[in-house]
Amino acid sequence: MPWAVGGLRLGRDWVVSPDPAALRTRWSVLAGAEGVERDRLFRPSRSRTPTASAAALPGQRSAGTARFADAPGPCPDPVRVLREPFDEQWLLPDQRLIDTARPELWRVLDEHQLFLVEAPEPLVTAHLPAGRLGRIRPLHRRPGGAEPNLAPGLLPLLAERHGGWVTPEDVLCWILAAGRPGPRGYEVPLAADPGRWRAGLELGHRLLTVQLRGARGGEAPRLPGGRRPYVRSAVGGWPGGLAYDAETETLALGSGTVSPVPAGAWEFEVQGVRVLESWFAARTAHCGPEADGLAALGPAEWPQSWTSELLALVTTLALLAELAPERAAFEPGPGLPAADLRAAGVLPPPAWSRRPASVLDHQEEGPGGQFALL
Repeated sequence: MPWAVGGLRLGRDWVVSPDPAALRTRWSVLAGAEGVERDRLFRPSRSRTPTASAAALPGQRSAGTARFADAPGPCPDPVRVLREPFDEQWLLPDQRLIDTARPELWRVLDEHQLFLVEAPEPLVTAHLPAGRLGRIRPLHRRPGGAEPNLAPGLLPLLAERHGGWVTPEDVLCWILAAGRPGPRGYEVPLAADPGRWRAGLELGHRLLTVQLRGARGGEAPRLPGGRRPYVRSAVGGWPGGLAYDAETETLALGSGTVSPVPAGAWEFEVQGVRVLESWFAARTAHCGPEADGLAALGPAEWPQSWTSELLALVTTLALLAELAPERAAFEPGPGLPAADLRAAGVLPPPAWSRRPASVLDHQEEGPGGQFALL
C-alpha cells in the first residue's frame, strides 16, 4: 500500500467529542462570542485563528470558507471519526478549525473506503482516523473504490500464484493476519504457498469483520448466547469511575453495571493503555478539573447511546482477544522471492503510486468562496 498519509492534527481538542450534541453547543457558543473571549475559546495556533479563512473540506459543502470571525455560518453536521484505537467519536468537519485536516483523505472518503492505521497492531476502520494514531493508508486511491492503493502488478501476481481472483480487500485481510512490526517498519510477507495464503485470508477476514463492527452495512459481530454483555443496572446520573470485578466478570460505571465482560476485553491494551479505561476517560474528560473553555461543554447525564456503544466495544475487544493467540501463531510460510516481485513490476513501486491521485470529477470551494481547481 504505497500511498500513506500522516494523521490529522486537530490543533484543538474541542472540535472532537463522543457526543455530537456537545459539538453543536460548542459551535453555538463560539459563534456567539466576540473579541478576546472568542479568541480564548477558539484557542488559536499558528495554523488556525478566528481571522483565517480556509477551503471547504471535500464532501463537506455545509462548512463555511469565509473567515470564522466574519461569518461562522451554520454548524456543519458532525461526522464519525476514529479518535483513538477502537474509540469512535464525532468531529466538526470545518477546515477553519483544524490545523492539518488532510483534504486528500477526505476526497477518497466514501462508503467503499477503508483505512489501515499503522498502530503497533494494524487497525482497520471505515471512518476517517482523526486522532493521535499512526500513518494512514487508504485502501483505495480514488472515490468509488476505483483504484486500489496497492503496488501495480500485485493483484495479478497473487491471482496467478494462488489460482483465483484476488481483491484489494483480500490483501488488506492478509495484512491483518500476516503483518508484523519489523526493523524497517510494518513488514508483510507474501506467501508463496496457496494453502498458507487461503489460511491467512480466512483468519484476516474474521479479524476485519470484528474490527469493522458492522460498518458498511455488514452485520455487527456478536458473542455466542450466554456470553453477550448486558446492562444489569442502568447508568444513572453521572458515573464517578470505572471498575472491574474479575470474579463476576462485571464492569461497573458508577451505579451502573454491565456483565458478563470477559477478562480479555477488560485487559485489552494498545500501547500499554487499557482500551476500556481510555474509552471511559474520553467520555468523562469534560467533567474533569483540567477541562476548560469549549472542551468543558458536554452532556450533563450519561447518554444511553454511550452504554450501547460500550456493549459493542466489549464484544469487539473480547472477540479480538480470542483471535489474538491464533493470529500470533499464524505462519505465512516461505515468501514470494523478491526477484519475482521485481519481474511483475511490484517492486519498487513507482513514485506516482506514493502520491495522492488527482480527483477531477467534483468541485471544491476554496478560501473565501473561491473556486478550487484540483
